[in-house]
This record gives sequence, C-alpha cells and structure tokens, in this order.
Amino acid sequence: MRRSILKCSLLMGLAISLLSPTAIASEGTQEDPVVVASKTFPESYVLAELLSQLLEADGFVVDRKFGLSGTNVCYEGLINDEIDVYPEYTGTLAQAVLKLDERLDYEQINYRIAHLGIEGLEPFGFNNTYAMALRRELSIELGLTRVSQLIDHPDLKVAVTHEFLEREDGWPHLQRIYGLTAVPQGIEHALALRAIADGSIDITDGFSTDAELQEYDIVLLEDDRGAFPLYHALPLIRSDLSPAIHRALDQLGSKIDEPIMLRLNRDVVVDNKTFAEVANSFLVELGLASKATNLATGRGGKLTANVIRHLQLTGIALLSATLLGLLVSLAVYRVGWLSRGVVYICGLMQTIPSIALLALMIPLLGIGMKPAIAALFLYSLLPIVRNTVTSLSTTDPMLVRVAEAMGMSQLERLRYVLVPLAMPSVFAGIRTSAVICIGTATLAAFIGAGGLGDPIVTGLALNDTGLILQGAIPAALLAVATELIFEGLERLVIPGHLKVFGAKQAEQGT
Repeated sequence: MRRSILKCSLLMGLAISLLSPTAIASEGTQEDPVVVASKTFPESYVLAELLSQLLEADGFVVDRKFGLSGTNVCYEGLINDEIDVYPEYTGTLAQAVLKLDERLDYEQINYRIAHLGIEGLEPFGFNNTYAMALRRELSIELGLTRVSQLIDHPDLKVAVTHEFLEREDGWPHLQRIYGLTAVPQGIEHALALRAIADGSIDITDGFSTDAELQEYDIVLLEDDRGAFPLYHALPLIRSDLSPAIHRALDQLGSKIDEPIMLRLNRDVVVDNKTFAEVANSFLVELGLASKATNLATGRGGKLTANVIRHLQLTGIALLSATLLGLLVSLAVYRVGWLSRGVVYICGLMQTIPSIALLALMIPLLGIGMKPAIAALFLYSLLPIVRNTVTSLSTTDPMLVRVAEAMGMSQLERLRYVLVPLAMPSVFAGIRTSAVICIGTATLAAFIGAGGLGDPIVTGLALNDTGLILQGAIPAALLAVATELIFEGLERLVIPGHLKVFGAKQAEQGT
C-alpha cells in the first residue's frame, strides 16, 4: 500500500512538473515584451490589436492580454505594472476610475493621473459615448426619441451591461439625472443588442460606434439632459516605458473618427473578419505597416497553447490543494470542533462567485497566472478536505480498537489503518476538485491568465458560437479525460476490497 501511494504521488508530481511554467519555452524572443491589453467588447479588441501591430511594425515584441474583465481589471493591471498599455476612454477615466463628478478633458485627466505613473497618449480621434438603445419599431410605436421619456414607460424591460449597472457614470448616474425607476437586469454587451432585436428586452445601454446598430435596426435615444460625458478613446500607458514605445503608439493620434471606427467594428462583428486582419488592413491604409501574410492573432488563438496553459493553471492549483488539504486534514481530523471549522472555512471559499474571487486576487497578485492559480487553489480545497476529514473521523471504531489492542501507536494506526481505509474517499475528493478546477479555470481568461477561456471570452464578445465551442468542447474533454485518469490511478493504488469498504464508509458519512 505504501509503495502504491508513493507511486501515485510521484506520478502526480511528475505530471504537474511537466506542466509548470518553466517547462514550457517562452513564446517571445525579447526578455520584456510590451504587454497590450483590452476589455471584453469588440471595439477594445480592435484598438488593442491596432496598438499591438503598430508596436510590432516598429520592432517590438508584444504580449497580448485581450479580453480582461472590465475597467477595474485593466486599470489595476496597468498601475501594478502587469500590463503596459490598453485602450481607455476619457469619460471612463474621469468618472469610473477617478470617481469625479466633474468632466475632464484629455489634459486635465493626464494631470490627475500623473502621480500614478501612467498617462494618456493623444486620443484616437473619436467619441464613443454611452447611449440608451431600443428597436426602431418600438421607438416609432411609443414615440420614444429621448431618454427623459423613459420615465413615462416604467413597464419596459430594461437590461444593461454589468459594468454599466454599477459604475458611477452608468445606470446610477442616469437614474439621478432622469429620475428613472426601472430596476434593470445585468446582461453581457455582446448579447444585449441581439436581445433587443428579438424582443427579449426593450432597453439596453449601447455605444455610439456599435456595429450592430444598423444590422439590428436599433436606434439610440437622445441624451437630452447631458448625463453622459464625452468618451474620447485613447491609449492609456505606463509613463516609464521607453520614448520609442510612446512615439510608436502616438502614430494613431487623431487618425480614427466615428465613421472609421464604426467601419472597423462592422468588419469584425458583421463581416466576421479577425481583429488582426482588420487592424492590419487599416494600418496598411494609413501607411503605418506593411501587408501581413501570416496573421497569427486571429479570433480564437491557438488550441494547443490554450490547452497547455489550461493544464498549467489546473495542475498547479490541484497539486497544491491536494498536498495542503491532506496535510491539514491529517492534522485536525481528531479534534471535532477544529475539523468542522476547517471544513466550514473551505466551504466559505465556494460561496464566493468565481469571477469575484479572481478579481479579489488582483490587488494582491496582479493579473495573469498567479491570481488565477491562487483562486483555483482555494476552490479545490473543499472536496479534498471534507472527504478526507469525514473518512478519517468515521472509520469503524472496532477497527481502531483492534489496532490499539495490537499495540499500534497513533502514527502507526494512521499509517496502516486509517489512511488506507480513507483512500477511496480521498481519491473521490481529488477527482471532484479536478473537475471543478478545469471548469472554473475558463474564467481565468478574464484576468489575463489565458487557457481555454480565451476563445470563450472572445466568442462572447462577438456572439460567435463557434468560438465559444473552441474553448468549451476541449474543456469538457479535459474533464472527461481527468475522470478516466483518476479512475486508472484508483485501480492502480486502491485494492478492490478497500473500494467496497470506502463506498460503505462514504454512505455512512453522508
């Protein structure tokens, strides 16, 4: 039994070590690539890809971290030196980031953020303001043309994006200015306009450069009380980057007006071109880049790289949770109140929504793999600890007394009786944690950790089912493969009679 357990541990350790970051060669050739990020809507992807290709045209190596979950994640990543540049908007900086009621222009914003070591470069040249959107047919039927008229139609179904629902320049501000009483639901931006078109909802928030406005015949209500500030798009960048990087990115200053941005968005969303293709064509049009023959930065990314990164995230987190969970369980199982307290604390981790736990890790660990692994580690603890504590503490007392009568010490009873009998339940807990880890790890893409969540996040932004399946299907197959691998390990490590005993013990524990 001891040899089997040791063999299992060595196999797990070898597998995880092969998946560790140091075992995979770096994709870049430059020691410190420029990290370009984006948020989760198509326009942000397009602008980030434009910035990336501009830098690459000037000889810089770029690390793309696209699809980060909202303003706070991007901004925290920037001020914590996790990313170097991302597209932002002046109105968002003034009200959602700096929490100011006053409206600031580009120069005033730069003055306010200078002490943080970041700055906004020259704006791209267009204003993509928030607006309330509805179907043209409904607008004509109700005579709705201005936001102030919404107060006369409280029965309309309102759903707005999650970020708009919370940020100060979003729904709360709109309610104060217009006295709106509706209680909106949250919805992903990529799904909102389609939901408007098919009648699932009546009102949502949109952007003036949304490509779907014409496709779905959607109109924007006039902001007749001026609730929304100007949202001039610009590159937000770390001030300490080399002047050459600043000069490269400044080339897009005042080069993109509203019609151009609408066209670029439409090329991606409606015509199904990749972000890389659209960005390259526009830069060639401006004479800022040459025509690319091999655009590797398409919509979905590389399947192999995504799978490897997903295995890294889940493998490291699962191994860490297994080792710590088993050690803690062995230390506390004999003390009832202490073991219950440990299980209770592990259970609390499960009550925190996955994306919220990931976001909570950013101030501590930044963005990328570290916070993702930490969050996955915390989520993996409960099944391991609960199963181990339960199986150790509910072992048949008769067997324990027999071991005592044989003169076994506490350590010997643990080693030769309790642990072998608990192994089926322990393995069940690790298997459960592994499957949870694989599924939850898809959300790691929202904080720049990569993995199979990347195509899912991009697919959500573009409402592209094919892209979503590029991440969802491999993740499901990984979960099935994990179940089969653990089943094989169980057959290797656990004798048949202990499996039967463990099943009966699990039934008694529940």
